[in-house]
Amino acid sequence: MAIFLILAPYGAFTVLMLMTSATLSLFGAAAACLGAISFDLARGRSVKILAAGSAILFAGIGTYLALIDPALSQTKVKLAVDIGIFTISLGSMLIRYPFTLQYALESVPAETAAMPGFLRANYIITGAWTLATLLMMLGNVAVLYIPGLSIWPSLVIAFAARNSAMYFTTWYSECRKPKFAKPPANALTHTH
Repeated sequence: MAIFLILAPYGAFTVLMLMTSATLSLFGAAAACLGAISFDLARGRSVKILAAGSAILFAGIGTYLALIDPALSQTKVKLAVDIGIFTISLGSMLIRYPFTLQYALESVPAETAAMPGFLRANYIITGAWTLATLLMMLGNVAVLYIPGLSIWPSLVIAFAARNSAMYFTTWYSECRKPKFAKPPANALTHTH
């Protein structure tokens, strides 16, 4: 459920971009972010850096389109969104609070969160998402600046980068679980 809430605004943005204007797509994505924030608050969870930052990002770009430059191309809008998400992701690591940490802290016991490798694991996972966003940015830049290049390579890069980051997050989290697990209470200890 958590991954759905995290990705819902970006999925909404992508689907809406196929069906309506960029401005409506951005405001729809901002609304989806606010919905995810409301869902978290209703369950007593914290407001997430990624969700709040994305809501501001989508609303800000949507306002720019509505008031200043409604003719901005879809590729430039997607690039602006990718730059914003990259900034949020990298910024969270630079302020020493990787955005994945908030989600992780709400899904593991306090003893696990206190373990030495826990924070490092979150830096690695956030780094994977930052890299995925960088690849999506490069795909959009290629479409903008390589004459005659269709949008399909950018879409393939975005799909592959996002899915790779999702797969890596799941795989790495599962891989790290045994390292964070406490030994069973009935485990024998050897004393010599």
